[in-house]
Amino acid sequence: MVSQTSLAAQQCRLREWAEQIRDCQNRAEGVSIIEWCSRNGLTKANYYYRLRRVREACLEQFPPEVAQHQVVSVPSEFLSLQENSFPATPECGLELSLNGICIHLTETSSMKLLSDVLEVVRHAQ
Repeated sequence: MVSQTSLAAQQCRLREWAEQIRDCQNRAEGVSIIEWCSRNGLTKANYYYRLRRVREACLEQFPPEVAQHQVVSVPSEFLSLQENSFPATPECGLELSLNGICIHLTETSSMKLLSDVLEVVRHAQ
């Protein structure tokens, strides 16, 4: 059984790690992840471990019934894409995947769009 103190410490650690991940994702252009990690006292492996744990914690926030659904109705305004809206090379970011639903976030991702998409996923039937 996990004590309240242990759970609070784990949540605090995950918040700190999420902040580190945001800092890394907002690093100056041209600075590699390895370089950023070195400057911040982390190994590349430790950074990716923390990234994975933060992602897992995010996914745990979804109710179990969402994980069972494979088709989610998405309003058409979320599907309209402009030509060349995706870069030729993948941007650094955070990618959340759950049963075929994949959300890729970058520092340029709109928080409004993310909020709306997560709301649709949350209420999927």
